[in-house]
Order: sequence, then C-alpha cells, then structure tokens
Amino acid sequence: MRFYSTGGDSSFVGFKEALFRGLAPDGGLYMPESIPFLGKEFFITNHSYAELAVGMIEPFVSDDLTHEQLGEIAESAFDFRIPIVQLNESDFLLELFHGPTLAFKDFAARFMAHAMAALLKNDHCLTILVATSGDTGSAVANGFLGLNNIKVVILYPSNRVSAVQEKQLTTIGKNITALEVNGSFDDCQRMVKEAFRDEELTNQKTLSSANSINIGRLLPQSVYFAWAWNKANGPKVFSVPCGNFGNLTGGLLAKKMGLPIETFIAATNANDVFPEYLKSGMVINNPAKKTISNAMDVSIPSNLERIQNLYNNDLVSITTDIKSWAFSDDETKNTIKKLNNNSNYIADPHTAVGILGLEKFREESGSIEKGVVLSTAHPGKFSDVVDPIIEEKIDLPNSLKMALKKEKDVIPIRNNYSDLKEFLWES
Repeated sequence: MRFYSTGGDSSFVGFKEALFRGLAPDGGLYMPESIPFLGKEFFITNHSYAELAVGMIEPFVSDDLTHEQLGEIAESAFDFRIPIVQLNESDFLLELFHGPTLAFKDFAARFMAHAMAALLKNDHCLTILVATSGDTGSAVANGFLGLNNIKVVILYPSNRVSAVQEKQLTTIGKNITALEVNGSFDDCQRMVKEAFRDEELTNQKTLSSANSINIGRLLPQSVYFAWAWNKANGPKVFSVPCGNFGNLTGGLLAKKMGLPIETFIAATNANDVFPEYLKSGMVINNPAKKTISNAMDVSIPSNLERIQNLYNNDLVSITTDIKSWAFSDDETKNTIKKLNNNSNYIADPHTAVGILGLEKFREESGSIEKGVVLSTAHPGKFSDVVDPIIEEKIDLPNSLKMALKKEKDVIPIRNNYSDLKEFLWES
C-alpha cells in the first residue's frame, strides 16, 4: 500500500516512510491510495481484539510489516480490556480508558510505538514530537517509554490541562521530556508543524510526530468501531467526542472498509468550527476556547482535511454521514450529574459531550436505533471538574495516585517556534 499527501504532492511513499515522517514534506497528511473493502461479513466475527486489528490494518502495512510482526505488535499494544457498558435499551458506552494512561489514546500510541520499534534500525536515533491537549502526551510517552534510540518531546499548553493530566505528562523521566508552552494547544500544534517544515533542523535531526496527524495513529483508531459494532450487535449510530477528529476519521475509514454504520455524530464543546463548517461549508479560524472538556479545546481540527479528502470535498456527502453539534460547559456538567443520579455511572467531561451528541441526534431525527458513545477517558483524570459536580470524590486508580505524589519535571517555553528549535537543536 502506498500513501499520498493531502497537501497535493503527487509523490507516493510506503507505510514505513509515512509512519516515520508523520507529516508530509508539503505540510499535508498522509492518506492511503486506496481503502480495501472488507465487507460486512468480515466484521461479524469471534476474533480477539488483536486478531481483528491485524485483519483491518494488514492491507495498509503488509509491504513493510510481516503478518507475524503485525500480530506481535497488536498483541503487545492491545493487552488491556475493552468493555462495552449498556446504559439502557438503546445506548451503549464503549470504554476506551482501560489502558496504562486511562485514555483512548493508549490504543493508537502503543500501536505506533511498537510499529516504530519493529521498523527502526538499531543505529538510528529518532525524536518524536507531540503536541497534546491533555491525553495524547502521556499515552505517547507511555508507549515509547524506555525504547532504545527514541526520544519523546511533549508540548502542552500551560494551565489548559487538568492537574492529573499535567502530572502524567511531567513525571515520566527517562527518554521523555515535557515542554510547558505559554499558549494554547493550537500554538503547540503550530510549533510542531513548523519544526517539520524547517529543513535546517530536519537535515540534522530525524523527527517524527505522534499526534493524530500520523497515519500510524489513524489506522488503529478504526478498529474499536468494528469491535463495538460486533459486541453491541450492529449499532448504526456512533457518537464521538471530537477535538482533533482522529477518532472520527478512524470510524469513517472503517465505514469505507465496509463496516455498516449509518451515522456518525461529531460532538464538540464550545469550539464549534466543525458544526459551523457543516452548516456553511466555511472553516473559520477562531481562537480555541477553554472548556472543562479540555482535550477537545481545538480550533481547527487537523484531521478535517482527511475527512474532506475521504469525501472528495463533497459537503453534501459529508453531511449525509456526519451530524455535529456543539455543547456548553453547563450542558456537560448537567449530563455528568444526570448520568450519575439516574444510572450510577460517572462520566468524564468528554464522554458527557458524546452522550449529549447522541441525545441531540435522537431529538432531531426521532431515531431509536442503537447508538454507541465513545467513552474516551477515566473520570479520575478530571477529578477537579467531576468531583464538585457529583458531590463526592472519585476513587482514583493507583497509577493516578502515584503520579500525583511526584514532582513535575518540565521546561517552560514561549509560544514561539524559536524556543522549540533551540531546545531541539541542543538536545
């Protein structure tokens, strides 16, 4: 399988090159030249999660990874449980937070880390650059922790991640460095992209990205949609809390492969660029707004161009498959409280936005079809927000308790690319 850039460059690269580059030289994102159609029958299976992952990912990577290598990667990366919780007759939650950092990003980050480790030559040094709005950084860091010849540099926005998230990002050590940026997530992401476009730097340093812009992150994000569809007996609606839109794009990829999902809901917080885009066809670059669902505080979703690419920029087709609404912090808080009171279930703020999306869809369409909400993080990661809402303290998992006891180790920098370049040049 070959991959091309959404930026318009006519050249093609293999999976290995796309994986290690992260971002194409023209600034675009890599996309597969074709999407294999597996058909509905493929997804009706009793396979393990790892076996399902191999079946879905192998057509994209077989030129660079053997079947055996891919199997080993999948078994190592996805070694935690993926439960589905039924809330009522029609609504399900797919809990994606049972990995080591208690967030859905463990799936993609661990897959990518294991794939890179399998393909990286022992004498080659690699620096992973990752911008995070909260969960990506710790998931990537955990995935790459202790791997030979790989350094990870995390950029996160100061005062815009939860206290728990910050401790997870800044207490890892070894081959992981955290940079606290005086700015927003969009600033962090912009600086990462500038680094990849800086030929002076890239001629001296081998850089790769672990954000959802990396094709190695996108491919495994398609798998849990198929897993949930099978385990919940064919739900037709999926509601996805959206920030950078990597999860949603993974689901759309699965649909193109034959997974029979009818409707995707892109549920956002006050950062409503995508809902407005579906209404007007215009992408308005507003500054990111700070919310209690901070991992979704993204102005322009990086994967929007992938979505446009999948649909050949046909807005009518996009709006046929995807519905989108934005929700306020007050609505999010009310949903967390209601869910706790009525179902004895504690949701993090991002999952609550996803639940709101499904409820809005049912209200607007009258649909009673089974729906799945992606539950993206353990509520304990946002205890500073959730505890006051439910009026009790969440019992934190041991990994979070241990992180909170550690002193943060961080390098503060300005939201200026020159600061990042100086650090990378000297490291």
